[in-house]
Amino acid sequence: MTRTTKYSRVLLKLSGAALGGNRDYGIDPITIQNVAGKINEIVSETKVEIAIVVGGGNIFRGVAGSAKGMDRGTADYMGMLATVINAMALQDAIEKYGLETRVQSAIEMSQIAEPYIRRRAIRHLEKGRVVIFAAGTGNPFFTTDTAAALRAAEISAEAILMAKNVDGVYDDDPLQNDNAVKYKELTYIEVLNKSLKVMDSTAISLCMDNNIPLIVFGLDDYENIERAIIGEDVGTVVR
Repeated sequence: MTRTTKYSRVLLKLSGAALGGNRDYGIDPITIQNVAGKINEIVSETKVEIAIVVGGGNIFRGVAGSAKGMDRGTADYMGMLATVINAMALQDAIEKYGLETRVQSAIEMSQIAEPYIRRRAIRHLEKGRVVIFAAGTGNPFFTTDTAAALRAAEISAEAILMAKNVDGVYDDDPLQNDNAVKYKELTYIEVLNKSLKVMDSTAISLCMDNNIPLIVFGLDDYENIERAIIGEDVGTVVR
């Protein structure tokens, strides 16, 4: 029996740090296996259409590279390639559960991924496949957060689910400040005015212009993905 959900098509944004689990670098096999298992369970039991944008910070961050003297464009392209590695690892993990997936890359690399084509991505979703968007927007100076907002608008996703290594949005870094206060709900304007580290300002503006709600939650509990899709109270909501 198919369970009732609040959303029928969502975009899941997985940060590289979340895929890295407790590691300082690289992909944590247990974390990615658990995420894949939960995605398979949700699609199989609810028929919700899921697209995914993956970050690459567990392998390489373009901003960090440029801060150390590397050309920003070069550093950002390296970061995009890191997201392709994560996308391929996630695809492999999901398909081990028997769920069909497609990786679409904003940088053409036909041997390992489809090129990003909006109408093809939507058709894959309609057929019950999970679509993983890799290589960000394909342009330097834009983050994978912006890619998530852009792809969500392009495929008409009803919400963006942001899985992070913290359980919501705080007024300060909760990993550094034990007194940081968690927000339950915010508006796009509040996020911009308070300079909160939810998404970069370009991504938030895109979400605001297209009226796409954000649900920010921690990936420490994999059930949070399903809770967000069902419409339960989880993490922080930005709308």
